[in-house]
Amino acid sequence: MAKKNGRIGILVGGGPAPGINSVIAAAVIEAVNSGYEAVGFKNGYEFLVKGDTSQNVELGIDDVTTIHTQGGSILHTSRTNPTKRVEDLETCVATLKKLDISHLITIGGDDTAFGASEIARAANGEIRVAHVPKTIDNDLPLPGDMPTFGYETARHVGAGIVMNLKEDSRTTNRWYFIVAMGRHAGHLALGIGKAAASTITLIPEEFPGKTVSLSEVCDVLEGAILKCRVTGRPDGVAIIAEGIASKLNMSDLRNIAGVEIPRDEYGNIRLADLPLARILRTEVERRFKERGEAMSIVDLTLGYELRSAAPIPFDIDYTRTLGHGAVRFLLEDTPEGEEAIHGAMICIVGSQQRAVPFEDMRDPETGKTAIRMVDTTKLYYDVARRYMIRLEQSDLEDEEMLKLLADSASMHPEAFKRRFRVKS
Repeated sequence: MAKKNGRIGILVGGGPAPGINSVIAAAVIEAVNSGYEAVGFKNGYEFLVKGDTSQNVELGIDDVTTIHTQGGSILHTSRTNPTKRVEDLETCVATLKKLDISHLITIGGDDTAFGASEIARAANGEIRVAHVPKTIDNDLPLPGDMPTFGYETARHVGAGIVMNLKEDSRTTNRWYFIVAMGRHAGHLALGIGKAAASTITLIPEEFPGKTVSLSEVCDVLEGAILKCRVTGRPDGVAIIAEGIASKLNMSDLRNIAGVEIPRDEYGNIRLADLPLARILRTEVERRFKERGEAMSIVDLTLGYELRSAAPIPFDIDYTRTLGHGAVRFLLEDTPEGEEAIHGAMICIVGSQQRAVPFEDMRDPETGKTAIRMVDTTKLYYDVARRYMIRLEQSDLEDEEMLKLLADSASMHPEAFKRRFRVKS
């Protein structure tokens, strides 16, 4: 057998996202066709930080030719943080070197990207790293406003589910409170809500302060319900981005959940352990009960159903290009006179591949990978907002509408105006 040129490692970190297997397949095919061995590491950084050299598998073209249409990850994934301790990072790099890995492809979100950038830095040129950005949250600041892979599939599947729930809501004359994944930003919630024409969508970017009170969030939801009622609709669907929970005061969170809020290895609140939809439902139902009314709300969280869905054609197409581009970046020579880039995030801008150095993706304040938030000043959000049914300042300034709303809430118009004043 002819001697190979080197070994390219591939691993997946963070939560699943549609298209992971397509990246793996494209990267393996391009690596093998370029004369390199492709080595897949199981469970992300988990075994590398332990110095375990047994949890990897050599991948050939025959192993990956049909996986591009599959959801999930053939290499599995984990949230192990290789930067949690200095010794973990050192062990991770040493293990890669021991396995003769000269190039590494990481597939993941902001946390996995940060780990990849630290590996590239610690290896000091001995291991070149290409990171392929994936997250259904769509919160990585990719150039050209490109979505992160997995987002479009998650939005597609999520919108289909919400459309079914909308019909159930209409049929049964009740409300649904649906929390959509999105640790920091509201891209997925807004994308699903806009595509499915939900009654209202709430995202953390609407609340400009560092924190938001539970009461303020419930005021918006209650106001939407009251406005729907006075316009003849007893039903509705509210999509709420889980990132709102990250803005709630920590002491309030403890009081609400009744337990200490756990964090993952990267220090993020485990939002999946916080029943935000149920909390909001309980509080809004309580408000109506105080008026002597029975309010029927169904709460659920939408997210795990989306992460390992089979990718739609957009994400398959997109990820095959990203996987190919990752290998091409790793193997390309540095132009004469230019400083070598040891690690970069692989992006597609205007149908062209672009390798963005890790340093350019870091938030100067936190030192970690920057987060892309929804820009509420842009047309995309403005259009979504215009098609929602929610209290607006114009409703409070219209005396006839204000009276109808106040009567529905069993309140005096001026008291209603003070309580539900529109802040955005």
